[in-house]
Amino acid sequence: MRDFTLSTYQHLLTALQSRGYSFVTFHQYVAGQTKDEKWVVLRHDVDDRPVNSLRMARLHAEHNIRGTYYFRMVKQSFDEEIIKAIAAMGHEIGFHYETMDSQKGNVEKAYREFCQQLEIFRDIAEINTISMHGSPLSPYDNREIWKHYDYRQLGIVGEPYFDLDFNRVFYLTDTGRRWDGDRFNVRDKATKDNPVTNPGFLQLHYRSTPDIISAIHEGAFPDKAMLNVHPQRWND
Repeated sequence: MRDFTLSTYQHLLTALQSRGYSFVTFHQYVAGQTKDEKWVVLRHDVDDRPVNSLRMARLHAEHNIRGTYYFRMVKQSFDEEIIKAIAAMGHEIGFHYETMDSQKGNVEKAYREFCQQLEIFRDIAEINTISMHGSPLSPYDNREIWKHYDYRQLGIVGEPYFDLDFNRVFYLTDTGRRWDGDRFNVRDKATKDNPVTNPGFLQLHYRSTPDIISAIHEGAFPDKAMLNVHPQRWND
């Protein structure tokens, strides 16, 4: 099985469904709407090639699955028609912000730009949650803005790096086009303020999507998880 293709991704979805997992958006998780014992948040960071996210969203819709899609305010991610199309399928749309990076660490300017960009997104779709863009080549951490401001005052109810319980929900990301890239991953992981201490999670490592699928079929995959998928990395 070739990895990081849409067909492999579909195998992942069907494996989860066959083992009784339900699917919730990040907004539903934050709102406490996770009644099933086994569930997954399918989060998608649309860093580039938004048409790939549209293909994934259609695949989700075919399987009656809702996902969460975070778009950046840059030309390689922001596509109004694609955002509207994905929202129309019932998926959650979120803002993948990076204004500390674009404003070179100036917190006041970063917040002002964040508010402006948030309003642009809200003219297109309902926005309840946000997620920082890791900007691995930048010296600035986009999360630093929230040491000075409160996103909840803007009607935002959740940000994964602050509001996901990493010790109750297993977090897995394909950053670097691999599932075990922690050594090379600059920011897309639990933080010092929100660390992973669950020993059961710390010992879990998956290199490939087939590894994850095998664990699901064997009943060895955690009952609650967030999978962070970057659609631009998945293509047949």
